[in-house]
Amino acid sequence: MQTFKNIGLIGRLGSTKVVDTLKRLMHFLDERDYHVIIEDRTATVLLDHGHPEASRRTLGELCDLVIVVGGDGSLLGAARTLCHSGTLVLGVNRGRLGFLTDISPDELEERVSQVLAGQYEVEERFLLDAELYRDGIQVGSGDALNEVVLHPGKAVRMIEFELFIDGQFVYSQRSDGLIIATPTGSTAYALSGGGSIMHPKLDVIELVPMFPHTLSSRPIVIDAASEIRVHIGETNQTYPHISCDGQTRAVAKPDDVLVVKRKPQRVHLVHPPGHNFYDVLRSKLGWSNRLGD
Repeated sequence: MQTFKNIGLIGRLGSTKVVDTLKRLMHFLDERDYHVIIEDRTATVLLDHGHPEASRRTLGELCDLVIVVGGDGSLLGAARTLCHSGTLVLGVNRGRLGFLTDISPDELEERVSQVLAGQYEVEERFLLDAELYRDGIQVGSGDALNEVVLHPGKAVRMIEFELFIDGQFVYSQRSDGLIIATPTGSTAYALSGGGSIMHPKLDVIELVPMFPHTLSSRPIVIDAASEIRVHIGETNQTYPHISCDGQTRAVAKPDDVLVVKRKPQRVHLVHPPGHNFYDVLRSKLGWSNRLGD
């Protein structure tokens, strides 16, 4: 197991609970003589913290481990940057569900101690690259750990588009849009859209239509190495938005083409001992532990 020397801290802004947890972490790590580096934006809510600061990308280059305090959204944002350096990422849950940030605040010191002592497992998750083309020229891009979504934005109009996978025509559709999800994202927006829960070790991508104008359209699962091309219909009266992990990255025009591929880099998530995907599902989704519970 890797020995940690430089540890980065990232926290969600606007939460006093996150600030309190970050201060606990800093005190805990300082007592054990670890070199702590604070992300520059996080440092704005930690007055007189006494530690060096760095941008998120630089943090990934300098640190052996980055601890993210917040919800899944905070970890998603960190993962999109830290995947480029391959830095190990550990999540402390100060959000709601916490599928990715699996350390609860009441077990903070115990679980972090285990990780620092080498008692952990590393799980690789792949991301998606999205590129928007207009007349053959790239006009927008983004990346996502959960999902890339084609949606109408503020307009309440259906989108007409054609879907191609590895150059092969799949279907033409009129719907509210399309969710292109990784296994990580299968428990997020895609799940609310009727998609399947996929184990994070699967190397697949799920395509979930959003309120399609046909009863026969269903989610499909494809090889993660596939190239997905979505051709926006020329007769659309709306300008569809392209969102990555919930953030709009581009606005498409009729006849634009959205290309989505698996990203070459992966994020490396750290889990304390005893992590179990099915335990997480039971806990977060309220499943019964046994018949009759």
